[in-house]
Amino acid sequence: MVVKVALVVVLAVIAVYGALWALQRKMIYQADTSPVPPAADVIPGAQDVTLSTDDGLELGAWLVPPDPAADRGIAVLFAPGNGGNREGRADLAQLLSDRGFTVLLMDYRGYGGNPGSPSEDGLASDAAAAAEFLAQQGFSPQQTIYFGESLGSAVVARLQEATPPAGVVMRSPFTSMADVAADIVPWAPVGLLLRDEFPVTEYVAASDVPTTVIWATADTLIDPAMSEQVADAAEQNGHLVEAMTLPGANHNDPVTAGAEVADAVVRLAEAIA
Repeated sequence: MVVKVALVVVLAVIAVYGALWALQRKMIYQADTSPVPPAADVIPGAQDVTLSTDDGLELGAWLVPPDPAADRGIAVLFAPGNGGNREGRADLAQLLSDRGFTVLLMDYRGYGGNPGSPSEDGLASDAAAAAEFLAQQGFSPQQTIYFGESLGSAVVARLQEATPPAGVVMRSPFTSMADVAADIVPWAPVGLLLRDEFPVTEYVAASDVPTTVIWATADTLIDPAMSEQVADAAEQNGHLVEAMTLPGANHNDPVTAGAEVADAVVRLAEAIA
């Protein structure tokens, strides 16, 4: 009887761990797969553009021009979080445009009507395609700021290692996906189960790119202490430009994509000028 009970327990544990292995990407990448409207219908003057990845995907994105009176000659490559699609960041793109930035609002594979399925390596290819597109538009890496939001912070952390930009903004970054998973399922051996690791702090600690880190102090999705650790890693390496908190805000509150955040991008641009 004891052996049978033990066998049932073992099988149950295997089933749970198997489900975590199989479903983890659905948990990480909560894509809005629905097509987005034409860019110009949402942001006046914006264009629908296509990013071509090194593994053969054609991804839709929006290119938002700057206010001509405020044009800084700097592009912002915006890498979004793990949910929604680019339409949800139209207001922030407009705020950045008003402040003189050209903005590339990308969507990852599997998001916003794009083909493919998201993964760590896949998102890296998507971001590399976005940087290459901007270079083709005349924006070299040294004329580009990478802006990563939540999961997008991990994407730009990796991108800046391969293609260093003028500066990086990370909003609500985490230290690594293993740390996030350990917060959610502390009883599981996440180090063995994770397929996508996103070691953000490692990338930041090895970087010399000027960096701004922004986080909400009441964030219930990403522990604010993780974002602070990312900022500490940048500071220890001497490339932290600003650590900015949004007091009392949660992860997706409007302030996290509002004027205060856009102004932080301006301060970074001015600091690196």
